[in-house]
Amino acid sequence: MASASSSRAAERRSVGAMSPPLFSLPEARLRFMTSTREALNHKSIKPLLNAFNQIPGSENEKKCTLDQAFRVIVEEEIINKAPCENLLAIISLAISGVTEGICTASTPFVLLGDVLDCLPLDQCDKIFTFVEKNVATWKSNTFYSAGKNYLLRMCNDLLRRLSKSQNTVFCGRIQLFLARLFPLSEKSGLNLQSQFNLENVTVFNTNEHESTLGQKHAEEREEGMDVEEGEMGDDEAPTSCSIPIDYNLYRKFWSLQDYFRNPVQCYEKVSWKTFLKLMDLQLSDSNFRRHILLQYLILFQYLKGQVKFKSSNYVLTDEQSLWIEDTTKAVYQLLSENPPDGERFSKMVEHILNTEENWNSWKNEGCPSFVKERSQPEFQLGVTGLILKRFFFFRPADSKPMRPMRKRPAPEDFLGKGPNKKILMGNEELTRLWNLCPDNMEACKSESREYMPTLEEFFEEAIEQADPENMVENKYKAVNNSNYGWRALRLLARRSPHFFQPTNQQFKSLPEYLENMVIKLAKELPPPSEEIKTGEDEDEEDNDALLKENNESPEAQRDKAMTGEQIESFASRLGEQWKALAPYLEMKDSDIRQIESDSEDMKMRAKQLLVAWQDQEGAHATPDNLIAALSKAGLSDLAESLANDTEGSS
Repeated sequence: MASASSSRAAERRSVGAMSPPLFSLPEARLRFMTSTREALNHKSIKPLLNAFNQIPGSENEKKCTLDQAFRVIVEEEIINKAPCENLLAIISLAISGVTEGICTASTPFVLLGDVLDCLPLDQCDKIFTFVEKNVATWKSNTFYSAGKNYLLRMCNDLLRRLSKSQNTVFCGRIQLFLARLFPLSEKSGLNLQSQFNLENVTVFNTNEHESTLGQKHAEEREEGMDVEEGEMGDDEAPTSCSIPIDYNLYRKFWSLQDYFRNPVQCYEKVSWKTFLKLMDLQLSDSNFRRHILLQYLILFQYLKGQVKFKSSNYVLTDEQSLWIEDTTKAVYQLLSENPPDGERFSKMVEHILNTEENWNSWKNEGCPSFVKERSQPEFQLGVTGLILKRFFFFRPADSKPMRPMRKRPAPEDFLGKGPNKKILMGNEELTRLWNLCPDNMEACKSESREYMPTLEEFFEEAIEQADPENMVENKYKAVNNSNYGWRALRLLARRSPHFFQPTNQQFKSLPEYLENMVIKLAKELPPPSEEIKTGEDEDEEDNDALLKENNESPEAQRDKAMTGEQIESFASRLGEQWKALAPYLEMKDSDIRQIESDSEDMKMRAKQLLVAWQDQEGAHATPDNLIAALSKAGLSDLAESLANDTEGSS
């Protein structure tokens, strides 16, 4: 028995000797702090690399411990009031550690935030100079994703501490740094919803009894002002003003700043009274007058412009639009007459505001990326694509220009005879169709080829049914038809400004949403004339035939395009598995990335995938084709459930 127990004890000792040493946080932190100070003294990262390789434990444990050691050393240096150079040396060492892969990528940014939060503003200036010089490092792939939010937060904290009047240069440096760091399409700096800085309030005297304007002018008229010769130069001679500066004018003039601050108020009727009375005002200070006139132009541009997130209620009347157009011309004329270099300044302002229109259009389109994807490699184009690329579309910029090919003359029997030079196509009907218009491009641009209906034509029936006087029951309304609803959404997206406007209303179904849109359109669209109604009887009969519900066999139902209700129902079941299905619906990688960036909700991503597939396939977007794609993607359960749903609905 004694020999057996001794052998087991010897076994345990041998196993313990063979197992690797365990990670100890206090020992690792002390070792890293010692190695960090040694690396700072030798200005080399080798002591840290040696310590990282020798300390036992997982890579993640050692990285977190080294990050903590860096922060402890920075804290000690700040408490000891060490010079900025010592702190910057520690941050530079952390940057080298990230490059070598021994600490996390966010460590240098955390250290910068700690330093800037603890130092006074004069020393923050020196630290920020280091940040500016390393902008290329921050933009590299290793640091950008991990540090952009840290840098943005750090700059915003600095701007809150700085005074815009006393630290103007420092504030400007921070703004320029952010402009260099982030790309132009960075949505965090674009003000996508066109919000206004409502905190910029202009304070002026609102109590007429406390005003001394009227008393001052009265005293000047009674007593006069004695000015000695030579006391005021020719350039400083007072300008005569035809309008007396009383409190009423003072109050009206400075109240305009509230409308410049929040232009939404200008859509109220009372807002226009103030403008109409003050446009004839001639101010004596040319620079001040220039600022005020420029504010008018910026305000007018917003009132006339198409802003994606502007409410549908903010619409100018025809009279207001005409007044803005006339007043804008008057403002530009005043700017051109205003010294110095008035005409040049006026043209420059007009050019800048026109450029701003392009900027607004880019934001309304969702800020698409300026970086274009590379063209498809030739081996992926196939034979037909390669022929099209080489002979019709693309030619390398450095290649020699192609010699123009001589055009062979057409035979006389093809062109025909006679003064009209009628082209013969070998068939009477083809010849007639080809010669309807001599110019093929003009024929393609003809209005008769416009197949998309107008809003008035398409929604005429729905508007009539929405009128309570017509007493149409809900189940007979066109908006409840899924085919009509899908076509209505497509048309609204192309022709109606209301489709992309945000709203706080929650709609439970597509018919409810369309009912709301029909009510809005009924208020805006002109009532249809009797002639238009009688002239479109045949078209209405065709539309009614297309909108009728019919009972068909399951096979026929599967051959029909999927409805919006089917897509909505199936998207909730597809959920997180949408990405596995996407390649089998022939979706490009760029489309998949766009869907991922548009929404975080899995159901919404699945719905966007199905809608994009339906747009791409058109009439071929049938349940049968979707079931086949699901089977290829290995989603047989979903394919079976969709087949059962199709049979059940029939």
